[in-house]
Parts: sequence; C-alpha cells; structure tokens
Amino acid sequence: MNRILAIETATEALSLAVRDGDRIWERHEIAARKQAEWILPWTDGLLLDAGVNRRDLQAIAVSVGPGAFTGVRLGLSVAQGMALALNVPLIGVSTLAALAMGAVRISGAQRILAVIDARMGEVYAARFAWRDGVLMPVSAAQVVAPSNLDLSGIDAGWHVVGTGIDAVEGTLRQRLPADCANDATALPHATDVMTLADVEIAAGRLSLPEQVEPAYLRNRVALTIAEREQGEKL
Repeated sequence: MNRILAIETATEALSLAVRDGDRIWERHEIAARKQAEWILPWTDGLLLDAGVNRRDLQAIAVSVGPGAFTGVRLGLSVAQGMALALNVPLIGVSTLAALAMGAVRISGAQRILAVIDARMGEVYAARFAWRDGVLMPVSAAQVVAPSNLDLSGIDAGWHVVGTGIDAVEGTLRQRLPADCANDATALPHATDVMTLADVEIAAGRLSLPEQVEPAYLRNRVALTIAEREQGEKL
C-alpha cells in the first residue's frame, strides 16, 4: 500500500507521517498537551504538503500504547474515525516497538530495551531484537517499577531508549551498565509506526477499525490519596 497515514500520540509528542510511494512527509513536535487541538489541522496540513487527498489513503497506522492514557485514546479514536469514514484498514502497532524501531533507524541498534515513563513510580518496558531486517519482540511488554525491571543480559551490546531511563529520579539510569548506549530523550515517531505497519500489511494482518484496541497495561491513571501520602513519607 503506497499511501498511508501514521499517527503517534502516546507520549509527549504529536507525530504524524504521510507516505506517497517512496516519499514520506513527517511532522514531529513536543505537543505540550496540545495534541487534541493540533492533531486534525496538522493532519490536513501534512496531507496538503504531500499532495495526497484524504480519500486516496489506502490504510492508516496508529500506535496503540502503552503510553499516556489520554494520548493513546486520542490517537486511536482519530485513526478509527478516519479509517471508518474512508473504509480503509487500520493497523495498530506497539508504542514500545515504535520506540525501538527508532533506535534501529537512527543508530543501527540490534538489541533494544525500550522504556517509557509510566508515571506512578513505574515504567513501560519491553526488549526487542533486529533480525534479518525485522524487529522482533524478545519479551512481553510490562509495567514495572524501574528498580524491579529485569536487566539481566543488558550489556554494551544493547541500546536502551526512552523516557523511562530518567523516571523515578533516574533509578534505571543508575542501574544500567556504564558502557550501555542509552538515550532518555528518545520518543516514538510516526515514521517508525509506518515501518512496523508495513510488516503487518505485507503479512496480510489487516484489521477493521473497530477491531483495534488500546494496549494500556494498567487500569489506573493516578495514585490514590493514601498512596500519595505514603510516598511523601518515604
């Protein structure tokens, strides 16, 4: 499929990409809680820049989490609405996988630990490996305190990327090997969402818009009053 729109809103950034044939247009910026306000005009503007009519899109790709609850819901709801209106497939991909794919694209990483700050003293995390031109999950995505995240086998051959590195006062950064490449500023990009969606499309794994669901990993969005008070005492 040559004409695809990709959406990533599960973290601090608003990231959009449009492909027409071999050319890709992307807009990626820290949104500062403006994602809901900017996503539709930015999408229209990017399609205009690419010279692609919305009705000519052949598929839409979206990251489905884990990530910020409101961001995941926003991206998925916009993507579902557009895919339904245009009668095109919707491909949902892991936000952690998109983050790892960025490490492959930027630095040629072969083994990646992707970690996103989940707030509430936890991180979202998963391991990936780049094998034969395909990003493969090595572990299941999880939400865990950075002090409890299993780092066995993580050495100089690994790239650790994502905001989870500096979460909870840099707990994970303090635990990483000194010679392990890491980037705490890395955020998932819509371009990488599109790359992962291409794999699903090639394999024939296409979904109806209503079949794509968010991957929250956690049902709570905030600590209870008792938990906050306990944290203040520590």
